[in-house]
Amino acid sequence: MVWTGDLIDMQHFQQFQQAGNFQFFYRLHHSELDGGRKISNLVIVIICVVAACFLVASLWLLWRYKKKVKVSSMPCCKDDDVEIFDVSKSKRKEFSADLSGPSDILIDENQDNGPELPIFNFSVVAAATKNFYEGNKLGQGRFGAVYKGELPGGKEIAVKRLSGKSGQGLEEFKTEIILIARLQHRNLVRLLGCSIHGEEKLLIYEYMPNKSLDNLLFDATKKAELGWRTRLNIIEGIARGLLYLHRDSRLRIIHRDLKASNILLDSEMNPKISDFGMARMFQGNQIEANTVRVIGTYGYMSPEYAMEGLFSVKSDVYSFGVLLLEIVSGQRNTIFRSSDHTSLLSYAWLLWSEDKAMDLVDPSIRDTCSPNEVLKCIHIGMLCVQDSAVHRPTMAAVVLLLESETPTLPMPTKPTYTFLRSAIEEEDIGDAQEIGSSNDLMVTVIVGR
Repeated sequence: MVWTGDLIDMQHFQQFQQAGNFQFFYRLHHSELDGGRKISNLVIVIICVVAACFLVASLWLLWRYKKKVKVSSMPCCKDDDVEIFDVSKSKRKEFSADLSGPSDILIDENQDNGPELPIFNFSVVAAATKNFYEGNKLGQGRFGAVYKGELPGGKEIAVKRLSGKSGQGLEEFKTEIILIARLQHRNLVRLLGCSIHGEEKLLIYEYMPNKSLDNLLFDATKKAELGWRTRLNIIEGIARGLLYLHRDSRLRIIHRDLKASNILLDSEMNPKISDFGMARMFQGNQIEANTVRVIGTYGYMSPEYAMEGLFSVKSDVYSFGVLLLEIVSGQRNTIFRSSDHTSLLSYAWLLWSEDKAMDLVDPSIRDTCSPNEVLKCIHIGMLCVQDSAVHRPTMAAVVLLLESETPTLPMPTKPTYTFLRSAIEEEDIGDAQEIGSSNDLMVTVIVGR
């Protein structure tokens, strides 16, 4: 502070200094004293340390929060009900070691960073499904049943309970956890978590209110819910989901089991590709692989896969073509019945080649659909089911053709491949239950090399 006024009662200090016995006192701020400076510096250090600790604690809490956001889809669960499984390189090896049995899942060892997957306590999932009450059963798959569940906070889930005695079920469990947890797309079903309890192995998915596509498409009364615009949206969504798997995801995935029962529909009829238990991952520039153990669904397997064990992205394209023709016609390829044709594909080819393709369209939508769009879809379907994988388009080309209003389409070749059914297979199809994918006859073939 500076005083600018008059100075009153001023005395000359020199006079007192000559006297030699005068002590002069003056007041200073404590910070100007040596001790004050030390205290001030100490306070500054303490404040800096506290601020640094607070910053570190805040960053740690933020990291913990983001880590739990992956579990936040289950906000109703307590922290001790859900653990985190890190689907990374180091953890994959530990996880595979915990689950006995060989695995031929192709894993890229260079993929170090993986997502974290919630692991639910078995008691939580059992309570959500009312101890796997039969009335909550949504369907029966190849290696286990699927149940509807509801967590304490009201969130609905779908729980796949894999058979403990099935070796292939174990492989499916490991495949879905390692692969599907790493995939995120609006047309792929989302894996929310898993649970392991002794022989019990559970996969927890988001619940799809409209269940699977085959539940509506092949039901005489329910198929009316699938108008042409809805069916076209489903076709395009499946195509985009496959394109993501084949090209756009961080992994290159071959689904190998694409069919109507593996397409789930959400509340707005958006399609979600599900059931990745048979999926395989390609690495680098790999374009195809083969297996001596062919596992698939009759009517959807490509010729090269069924007869030689060869599979590639074009195998999925073939399955997509079959599925596309099923969506347009409302008929299941696996149990197609006609006086002159043993499969939906041969019947579709006859109508298309005779310019009668509109006769293939489901009668429930024939009068309300767009003929140009329907004919374009049938043409694309015929391109996808050609016998030679080389002649089939890629999913990138399929998506482009579907989105183009007036695409230039090449001429397809006649599909001649058929899978001969044995008497046992005929009986199995006739006796199949109408739940989930039970109408799809699974085929296992050992192919010699």
